[in-house]
Amino acid sequence: MLDHLTVGAKARSSRPAGTNNRDQSFDFAKGILITLVIIGHLLQYCIYRGTDAFWLSPYFKSIYIFHMPLFIAISGYLSAGAILRKPFIQGVGNRATQLLLPMLFWCALIWTLKCTVMVPAQSLTDGFLGLLNEVIGTYWFIWAAFISFILVKLFTTFNRLSIWIISASAIAVAIVPITSSIIPSLRYTYPFYCLGFFFAQSSGWKESFIWTHKPVFLCLLSVTAFICFLWWDKQTYAFNNHVLINDERSAKQVLLMFAGSAAASAVAVQFMLQCWRIVHSTRIARFVAVELGQSTLLLYLAQGAVFRLTDFIQFGEVWNLTSRIAFASVLGVAIVVTAMAIRKVARDLGYVSRIVVGAPPRPSLLKPQSVIN
Repeated sequence: MLDHLTVGAKARSSRPAGTNNRDQSFDFAKGILITLVIIGHLLQYCIYRGTDAFWLSPYFKSIYIFHMPLFIAISGYLSAGAILRKPFIQGVGNRATQLLLPMLFWCALIWTLKCTVMVPAQSLTDGFLGLLNEVIGTYWFIWAAFISFILVKLFTTFNRLSIWIISASAIAVAIVPITSSIIPSLRYTYPFYCLGFFFAQSSGWKESFIWTHKPVFLCLLSVTAFICFLWWDKQTYAFNNHVLINDERSAKQVLLMFAGSAAASAVAVQFMLQCWRIVHSTRIARFVAVELGQSTLLLYLAQGAVFRLTDFIQFGEVWNLTSRIAFASVLGVAIVVTAMAIRKVARDLGYVSRIVVGAPPRPSLLKPQSVIN
């Protein structure tokens, strides 16, 4: 999903230094997905605010049936090079710097604004618990991506058995009966991360029977996704069913969730990549790929902060549907514009870029390395 996950190690190692080797088709897909994240939260926090109607909204369902599973699958696919190339300690350390450091900054920013402006903490303990709640709960996807990276990186140390161990771990994580904190979200997304990793490692999947008959299988997957969409209800979301199987009904909901998400994700990614092939030379497509797709971490952090703070906005009766749509439209544009401005400024402030944006500073700001002839 995130900025630093966009270029695989294999591509980097196969081209000369300084060559632009980003696969912008994936940037384009990520740009669309982060836009859907923002739209989904606008539906939840603005359009349907104060009700539970968003769970059954066809717009909300059409987004949530695939956008996070596909996001984490792309992360697994594009992280494969770093997982295989770097030693365990170095790989985990780099990933923590890239993901957790900016997350902590934005959590501290949210907590500071809430405590000083909106809801001042009554005690030091309350303040600490509030900060802890922001760190754990606000950016669950970052934790899911980070923990998934650690698990897959750990299991790859078993060499030839790693594919079977990772497969078993995906099943085990998905069915482990733990429902506290962000664990259900991790159990929902980790299998998709593993799936993305497997696709990156399999060199012959494009010659497989399924790929050679892709139109037929895409048609079947589309039908499957549509049927799952029709059956999808409030209890099909991982946020509500907690990916927990305790009876026949819950088993059907969890199975529906995974089947629908997998089918919809496969169809969506093929659609996005095909769109990129058609429109890649247009200005809008370049904006989605370069500006949005290469800033997904910052956009995710910024929109998370905004929607946490909108909890304190009271809409009242004067906020009819038209007013809510207008407010949501302005807010969505403001999030993107503000994030782009932050990115532009922070990237020129040296290592502040790593803390705020989660990306390295511009090369011209780095100290030149000594060259030994």
